[in-house]
Amino acid sequence: MRTIEIFDTTLRDGEQSPGVNLSLHEKMEIALQLERLGVNRIEAGFAAASPGDLQSIQEIARRVKNSTIVSLSRSVQSDIDKAWEALKNAESACLHVFLATSPIHRKHKLAMTKEQVIENAVAAVKYGKKYFDLVEFSCEDGSRTELPYLMEVVQAVVDAGARIVNIPDTVGYTTPKEYGHIFRELREHVRGIEDVKLSCHCHDDLGMAVANTLAAIEAGATQVEGTINGIGERAGNASLEEVAMALDTRKDVYQAQTRLKLDEIARTSKLVSRLTGMMVPGNKAIVGANAFAHESGIHQDGVLKEVTTYEIIRPERVGFKSNKLVLGKLSGRHAFKDKLTELGYQLEQEELNDAFKRFKDLCDKKKKVTDDDIIALVGSKSNDIPER
Repeated sequence: MRTIEIFDTTLRDGEQSPGVNLSLHEKMEIALQLERLGVNRIEAGFAAASPGDLQSIQEIARRVKNSTIVSLSRSVQSDIDKAWEALKNAESACLHVFLATSPIHRKHKLAMTKEQVIENAVAAVKYGKKYFDLVEFSCEDGSRTELPYLMEVVQAVVDAGARIVNIPDTVGYTTPKEYGHIFRELREHVRGIEDVKLSCHCHDDLGMAVANTLAAIEAGATQVEGTINGIGERAGNASLEEVAMALDTRKDVYQAQTRLKLDEIARTSKLVSRLTGMMVPGNKAIVGANAFAHESGIHQDGVLKEVTTYEIIRPERVGFKSNKLVLGKLSGRHAFKDKLTELGYQLEQEELNDAFKRFKDLCDKKKKVTDDDIIALVGSKSNDIPER
């Protein structure tokens, strides 16, 4: 069973979500929770971006002891100097330096030749190694880079001393088959790649970030980059909780695991949502309000008889107290009777039938039926619960 290391970029890429601006205190609170979650590496920010970002990275590096703290840096010496200033007192530190490699970026953003990109990438890695034992190099827009050239870049930075090489799907363009192929080719053709961690970083523009991440793991990636709740630029990043639970639930397929404390997932998700102001959609996998909720009568009946009929993950596994049987117009008699028992009622069959009929009538009038509504309904002779 391989262990996949988790690189969390909630505090860097996640904070780049439009409208998100975390204070130092808020970043610290999230960082400490990520440490409790068991994240291997926390990308605390981009030290050269602002004095505030540098300070927050310094404080996180000072207080977090059980996760490696990372600062992003362009392939520029002044950025690397700032990263060292922010991280020099960390228990464990990593420099994350990046440079775009795709033809689109080389031509329109960098105005560099292939040779110039490699020269700059190598120079940045070598300069970073003066300060940092652990240097990660990211080929920005790697998924849209010509594969033979991408292998040249990776070979050059590995030779220069990079210990982690990241191939980002920066704009969420690739497919699982294509992305997995990149990692297989790198493993086959780059000298010394067996001594380097191969990392994947996927965006969700086409809704395939998690699928692409899992394809990279199958192809040999040993580090996953992503965010809590999948927040980030544009449509966001790969959702770390989804990746972790896919590996945990389907060990038979992936033969891989993380060191995450899975029962801290719900707490981490709620904290990130509260502090960023980005609400988690109800239908979000793993952490959404409806992820362990059942309203269909057929589903409720199945879950009450044997939970695995409709649940592949127990809610307690990720830190929720229990599943929820939501009473509504699709609910069946079994779930209604179970709710009455929970509320302390034991009705005769005729009383149950009458109460269930009035419950169904009520459901046609209200969007949400509460416990108080059911108590009032059972105690009444007619469905006189106010509509709202």
